[in-house]
Amino acid sequence: MLAGGSGTRVGAGLNKVYLPLAGRRVVSWSFRWASAVPEVGAYVLVVRPEDRELAEEALRREVRLPVRLVVGGGTRHASEQAALDVLAPDVRSGAVEVVAIHDGARPLAGPSLWGSVVRTAADVGGGVPALPATGVLPVLDDGHPHPGPPPGPDPGALLRVQTPQAFRAPELLDAYAAAGRAGVEGTDTSSTVTRFGGLAVRAVPGSRENLKVTYPHDLFLAERLLAAHRYQLA
Repeated sequence: MLAGGSGTRVGAGLNKVYLPLAGRRVVSWSFRWASAVPEVGAYVLVVRPEDRELAEEALRREVRLPVRLVVGGGTRHASEQAALDVLAPDVRSGAVEVVAIHDGARPLAGPSLWGSVVRTAADVGGGVPALPATGVLPVLDDGHPHPGPPPGPDPGALLRVQTPQAFRAPELLDAYAAAGRAGVEGTDTSSTVTRFGGLAVRAVPGSRENLKVTYPHDLFLAERLLAAHRYQLA
């Protein structure tokens, strides 16, 4: 679980994953849903150095799972690497076969989505939740709309990815090691895996409710959605 964001755009004075949401911190909801999936048995939370005490408090009061706390790096990729370094011995021993990486600011990824990506990764190599990227407009180099048929992929075939993203663990470690040797940092886990891992990655249906808390109204919407589901996501 990645918790390295800030509260700048949400208008808070602290990291948004520790803001209250329906009686608990934002990040605590993700642990709740993940722990309901039988295949998920090990937990890592990657935090900023200045958030360590806040994270420890949230874990102690609200999560109560055996979560390993790790201080991340200055980029998303570096934070992912920090988590993989902690899991590496368990991966090499065979105790961990699949690794799922999730944004702590996405509190509404329910157990069914977690289970879907984990099982897909076990079957084919990688599982990534995605939704159609609607409203895509191809443009020219000067910024003007393209006058004819769009070049490259049909915009209707483009997808907007979400998290959690899951991958077979040994190949995931190898991909990040190769990226490190090449001096390349991916924009997300799947970009690194598809470039360096040699794994088949399959898109699974994402959820429009799997929002990422970014602005103040996102917290309001997340609370409304939780209430509509009686605080029990499928």
